Amino acid sequence: MTHLTQPLFSSRALRATALACALACAGLAQAQVPAPGVTLYGLADAGITSTSGLKAGTVTQVASGIMEGSRWGIKGNEDLGGGYKAIFTLEARVELDTGGNSSTPISGGQLSDRYSNATLLGLPPAFAAPPAPTTQQVLNLLVPVLASQKYGVNVGPYGNRFFDRQAFVGLITPVGAVLAGRMYTPAFETNATFDIMETQSGLAAGQIVTFPSILEIRQSNAIAYRLAKDGIAGSLMYALGDRGETINDSSRMIGFNVSYKTDSFAVGLGHNATKNELGQNSLKTTVLGASMTTGPHKLSAMAIQITDDNPAYMGDIGGAVLLKTGSSALATLIQGAYTQALKQDGRLYHIGYRYTTGPHTVSVAYNTFNDKRPYNADVDSYGVAYTYALSKRTDLNAVLVRYDNGDKGQVAPGGNGFIGGVTASAGTDSTAVQLGIRHRF
Repeated sequence: MTHLTQPLFSSRALRATALACALACAGLAQAQVPAPGVTLYGLADAGITSTSGLKAGTVTQVASGIMEGSRWGIKGNEDLGGGYKAIFTLEARVELDTGGNSSTPISGGQLSDRYSNATLLGLPPAFAAPPAPTTQQVLNLLVPVLASQKYGVNVGPYGNRFFDRQAFVGLITPVGAVLAGRMYTPAFETNATFDIMETQSGLAAGQIVTFPSILEIRQSNAIAYRLAKDGIAGSLMYALGDRGETINDSSRMIGFNVSYKTDSFAVGLGHNATKNELGQNSLKTTVLGASMTTGPHKLSAMAIQITDDNPAYMGDIGGAVLLKTGSSALATLIQGAYTQALKQDGRLYHIGYRYTTGPHTVSVAYNTFNDKRPYNADVDSYGVAYTYALSKRTDLNAVLVRYDNGDKGQVAPGGNGFIGGVTASAGTDSTAVQLGIRHRF
């Protein structure tokens, strides 16, 4: 689903470099070098899901993004000669079930018990004598707001992004490509390459760790350099703060990836390191993956290490409490509790196998998240996905996936285009059946 870009040497190699750069930089949705000029493209993916283990029991619904998030976009390039090309991509998501550009998880405005129960957060039952609300009553008001800002797309403080998926312009040169705008991060690209599902469906590795997020998928206000040659590829990205309305925002991200690929073997490393709005070291994610391909068979494995000692934008939580209660002391207390709760230390492991013959593709995968925090919310997922290609651009898909939550895990399956959210209670498992159709244009 994601690939990289290229560098130097002979004039023929330079032109091959430029073409490879165009392929890599045109976006994750494309699988061919764009023709000169402007092209309208997109992907429509929708179907029916049935998910068990939720507060409402088993929920069956129409969903957009069973295998991949539905989107449309405009891409273009101009050949400047001498191995140089100017390129751009503008890509927006669309939810086929509603026609909108944002979604909510199947579980709605619910957070797991760990983030919605005052006792589990280490908060006192009450902060002040009646008639002041109890701490739990304050959380009951806060949690739907927090859930809407962390789940879904174009919501909360990050809303109103029309081209949410990608928006960048770039210059391909004989020694690589330079891009600026909103783009996929290097570590996510490595994740997408070595996840046997290529991030597709609820069987994808990243679906079991959606809150708090273990990986920055995209970054705004970013500059990237990309290169690739003779099977070796790499990228380097630097991103400034993501909040234009916040003057004193010191958030940053630097990321890189490097990979080596042959017809039968690939290995890659990706790393993202962020600083929060206060300039403190925040979420760090390192992805290491490898795959082997023999004829119709592909085996892939991946390990992801996640740490975050200073979660970003915790002031949003304190601000929301202050707005609802008028108590700065209570706001500070609850903000501190969430700051501790949202710290991260974990390892995610993935192994998958894919077999393709004619129009049939069968994938199986096993994912496990080892949560090393004191709360220890471990989750495993496993299942099978089947794709039948009606043509090169249209296919039918079926996915069966099981999430086994540890005693304190509470994750429900989603899809590539939507989040599953959480189950009814900690330790409750969930099974999802997903049937869909996908068309590329």
